[in-house]
Amino acid sequence: MTKPVIGIIGNKHLINDEYLVHAVGQHNTHAVSTVSGCIPFIVPTDPRLIDVADLLGVCDGFLLTGGRPNVHPHEYGEEPTEAHGEFDRDRDAVTLALIRACVDRGQPIFGICRGFQEVAVAMGSTLYPEIRDLPGRMNHRMPPDGTLEEKFALRHEVAFEENGKFHRVLGATSVMTNTLHGQGIKTAGPRVVIDGWAPDGTPEALYIADAPGFTLSVQWHPEWNAQDDPVSRPLFQAFGDAARVWKDTKELMGRKIA
Repeated sequence: MTKPVIGIIGNKHLINDEYLVHAVGQHNTHAVSTVSGCIPFIVPTDPRLIDVADLLGVCDGFLLTGGRPNVHPHEYGEEPTEAHGEFDRDRDAVTLALIRACVDRGQPIFGICRGFQEVAVAMGSTLYPEIRDLPGRMNHRMPPDGTLEEKFALRHEVAFEENGKFHRVLGATSVMTNTLHGQGIKTAGPRVVIDGWAPDGTPEALYIADAPGFTLSVQWHPEWNAQDDPVSRPLFQAFGDAARVWKDTKELMGRKIA
C-alpha cells in the first residue's frame, strides 16, 4: 500500500545569488516523511507551471511552509508599506486558491508561520505588518544572532482553549514554542477560529470552523526537531493520519465509481 503524498509548498530561493530554485527546508521533508509517515513532494509555487486542480488530484494533503516573503496586503484589502517586507505574488496566487479548495473539499492542510497567515488570509482575515511595533507586544521575530539551535529555541508559551482542537491533539492547555515571525493576525475571518495565544495576546494557533477536514495551523515552526519535540510530533502525526483518511476515502470512492 502506497503512502499518502504531501505537497510541501516551496519558496523561491537564489543559490549563489544568481541561480533561482524552488526549495523547502529539509526539516519540512523530514517531518512529513518520518513523523507524518507520508511521501514529501515539493510544490513549485508558480501559477505558470502548475494548476490547483492538478495539485488537488496529485496530493493527499498540503504542508504550507514558512517563508521570508509575506502575503501581499492587497489580498486582505490593505495597502503595502515598508513594514510589510518582501512579497511573493506567485506563491500567493497558488496557495490562497489551494487553501480555499482544500477547505471546501475536506483535503488536509497544515499551515506553518507564513502558511498560518496564508490560511488566515485565504479565509478572510487581515494581518498586522509588524507585531513588535504594537503596544504591549513582544518581539516574535527570529533572534538575529546565534546558532540555528538557538534561533529555533523555545521562547514563549502558547495557551490553548480548554477542550479545543489543539488541547485534544496535544493533551495540554499550554506548551512552549519557538517564534520566528514578524506579522500576525489582526482581525480573524468569519470562519477562522483562534485556538491558541501567546502571552501578549498574539494568535498562535487556528483552525477553520465547520471544515470537513484537517485545517490546524500554527504561527510557530513545529518542523524543527519534529521527531523528538513533544509538541511538534503529535501535530505532524495528526496531519499524517488525516492524509491517510483522505487517501483511503479517495481510493474507496474511486473503486465504487469504477
